[in-house]
Amino acid sequence: MSKQKKRRFYPASPPKQPAVSRTLIFCKPYKVLSSFTDPEGRSTVGDFVDVPDVYAAGRLDYDSEGLLLLTSDGKLAHRITHPRYKLPKVYLVQVERIPNEAALDQLRAGVLVQGQLTRPAQVERLESEPELFPRSEPIRYRQQVPTDWLKIVIAEGRKRQVRRMTAAVGHPTLRLIRIAIGPIELGDLQPGHWRDLTKFELDKLKTHLQLTV
Repeated sequence: MSKQKKRRFYPASPPKQPAVSRTLIFCKPYKVLSSFTDPEGRSTVGDFVDVPDVYAAGRLDYDSEGLLLLTSDGKLAHRITHPRYKLPKVYLVQVERIPNEAALDQLRAGVLVQGQLTRPAQVERLESEPELFPRSEPIRYRQQVPTDWLKIVIAEGRKRQVRRMTAAVGHPTLRLIRIAIGPIELGDLQPGHWRDLTKFELDKLKTHLQLTV
């Protein structure tokens, strides 16, 4: 009679828990890079945000300020930055001189930037200077040259696009602050500070980007 081999039973390994992604809103100060490192030693997001595995979803120029989204969710980052999803970005822009209606209409219709026509933008003059946090370095004004404030909404993100748009119609940008990306608003978050998006905010953003909530 053959001996039967004893079967050994091993406890099943617990299922791996999916990594929990994080998405943050950060108020980028003036003269801070959107990256986490810089070989030239300039200030970066990493000097303010000590959260592993998050990175900037899109860019905000070194000399621009305001809302930057940081995420560890690769799919979300892709949709935030992909022009197909036309995520609107809202900027407050201080420009030299007072733009006339013709200049504003040019910005609304699209202007040539590096040989390519920008998409139509929403542009309006602000009746008064907005209440904003102070910049770390004062604006360099030209004597006898007035300035004005615009609210500009675009749905694309070329490098230094807003600055090049205003320069193309004869009104160089002096200060630029991003105050919203899609349904996410900067609110009263101060330069150098960050927080996690609330579930409500994250769900709104994902719905806008056609991602499963």
